[in-house]
Formats: sequence, C-alpha cells, structure tokens
Amino acid sequence: MTATGIRRLILTRHAKSAWDDPSMDDHDRPLNDRGRRSARALGDWLASRGYDPEEVLCSTSRRTVETWERAAAAVFETRPPLQLRPELYHAEPDEMMDVLRTATMNTVMVIGHNPGIAAFAAMLPERPPLDPDFRRFPTAATLVVDFAADSWADVQPGSGDVRDFVRVDGRQ
Repeated sequence: MTATGIRRLILTRHAKSAWDDPSMDDHDRPLNDRGRRSARALGDWLASRGYDPEEVLCSTSRRTVETWERAAAAVFETRPPLQLRPELYHAEPDEMMDVLRTATMNTVMVIGHNPGIAAFAAMLPERPPLDPDFRRFPTAATLVVDFAADSWADVQPGSGDVRDFVRVDGRQ
C-alpha cells in the first residue's frame, strides 16, 4: 500500500535561554533578550514561508513554552492547540518519535532541547541539509521536513524530505 498523505514536521529547538541565576532549576530558565528576539524572528520566518502548524507538541520547560508563545504572537491570529508534553523535556530521539506518533494533525510543530533534538533531526531526513549548523542544531534552529505517510504512526526514520532549515539569531 502506498501512502497518499503528506505529514509536515516543524522541528524547533528553543531559543537562547538565560543563565543569570545559577541556582535556578534548569526547567525554569526563561529566554534571555537574544532568545526573545530570536523567537519572534522565528515566528516571522514561519509566517513568511507559510509554515503554519496545526498542532504544537512542546516540552514543559519555561524556555520552550516561551519560544512558542513569542513565535506565535508574531504571526498567528488563531493559535493551534498547544500540548505541553513532559516527556519532551531533554528527550532522547526515540522518545521524541513516540510523542510525534501521537500527533493528529497534518502539520505538527515539536519544540524541544539538545542534545536529543539534534539527534532526532539527523535521523529524520533521507538526505540532511548541507547547512553546517544542522548537525549541532543550535538554539532557535528549525527543520521543516515532509513525510509521505497517511498518519504519524507510519512515519519512519530516514524517510523525510527536507523542505527548509534555518537558524534565526536574535543578536541584532
């Protein structure tokens, strides 16, 4: 049986977080000024390309949620459903795949952390992008990859078609 549907994944690492308070729990760290600018720029980039997620699966950390909120505020009049998924906090690639396979919409955004997200991104496409930043997946990096699949449960590693890869930088 041949797949007739297309599933699009927008895979994003959170923007740059603050390290001002070394006593703060890692889970609670917010974005720093550069990260806030990057998250907003990410939203602008998504909108400029027409990458509109229908569902967002996000780690429960403060910096991932803030990345989504700032990106979404930049462009989306009607925000897609946000699912806070504790298992995405510092998840390994297999855990990320398990979460992705629970998605119900055609275009899904997943927001997570390194090092797991870099490894997850590397295992998805048939041919990875040539961008030198792809393997390290820096903060605010985003991969857009399409899969020929009727459901997310059918998606297999190494079967994705890269549509885009970007690293937005809020240093400006």
